[in-house]
Amino acid sequence: MPLFDDDVLAKIETSKNEIAHPSLPKGSSIYGSTKIFPDIQAEPGQSYLTLVHGIAHESSVSFVACLQALRALRKGFDSVLYFYGPGAMNAISTRGFPTAGDSAFPGEQNINNTIATFLEEGGTVFVCRFGLSLHGLREEDLIEGTIPCHPLDVQDALIYFANKGAIINSTYMV
Repeated sequence: MPLFDDDVLAKIETSKNEIAHPSLPKGSSIYGSTKIFPDIQAEPGQSYLTLVHGIAHESSVSFVACLQALRALRKGFDSVLYFYGPGAMNAISTRGFPTAGDSAFPGEQNINNTIATFLEEGGTVFVCRFGLSLHGLREEDLIEGTIPCHPLDVQDALIYFANKGAIINSTYMV
């Protein structure tokens, strides 16, 4: 059985033809508009687990992981975000400068806003207590609606969701 069906293969070719050659004049678009893969919606009962280890203000990986979890939720998946290790810092409501909730830089509150939206739309967020304590954060610093949990739950959540046949997106950034 081939890796890609005919529709995906055709879209790959279309996408490759949309990319402008580097020698083209300035102002030429280098980004294509063809979406290659089908927009797959969840079947009833399907789950999507996102493990987040990275720190939001050091890389965009954590923020993108939150956006992917939100997109999976909107596609009908039972979507779960799990912040562990230093990633637990992503789920704090006390972010901001000069006071909590303020933005010193454009986009600083993006991860908080995305997590809040994720929770409002029915997602579940777990935060490792060890990750919090490791960085001097308290449970009362957490975004409302998140669930603090034991450090041993990281592995057991992964096993739990793997046994359910969940899609697992694991991000790790140091």
